[in-house]
Amino acid sequence: MNESVERYVTVEHRTGAYIAKLLESSPPRVLVEIIAVLQHPLQGDLHNRYKADVTLFHERKAAAQREKVWVPAASVQPYEGDVPSYDESLRSAWEELMASMQSVADGSYDRARYPARPELQAWAVKSIEQLRSLEKDYWGSGSS
Repeated sequence: MNESVERYVTVEHRTGAYIAKLLESSPPRVLVEIIAVLQHPLQGDLHNRYKADVTLFHERKAAAQREKVWVPAASVQPYEGDVPSYDESLRSAWEELMASMQSVADGSYDRARYPARPELQAWAVKSIEQLRSLEKDYWGSGSS
C-alpha cells in the first residue's frame, strides 16, 4: 500500500514550537520539515533563562519555512488540526510573544499568580528589543 498521506506533528525546537511534516525516523530522533510556527522562540541566553544581564543576549529566530531539523522522537506529538500558512503562523506567534513580553515589561501581568521580579522585567525589555529587530528581518521595517 502506498502511503502518500502527509503526517503532521508538533515539535519543540530551540524554545519554539512548530507544526511539522514527519520525514524520517532514526531512533531516538526524527527528521521533520517545519510547516508552521505555534510558539516563537524565547530570546536571551538559554543557559541563564530570564536574565538580561548576560554576556550575550541571543536573538532567536523562528525556524524557517521548510527547514528540516532533527528532534528527539519522544518530543513529537501527532497533529490533527488545520495547518495555517507559515507566514500567518509566524506573525501570530511573534505577536503573542511580543504581547507577553510587553505585559511583563510594564508589570501588567498576573502578579497574584507570578510575583514581581525586577530581573524578569529587564529580561522582557531586552526581549522586546530583539523581537523588534526580528520584526524587521521577518517583514521589513515598521510592519506591525
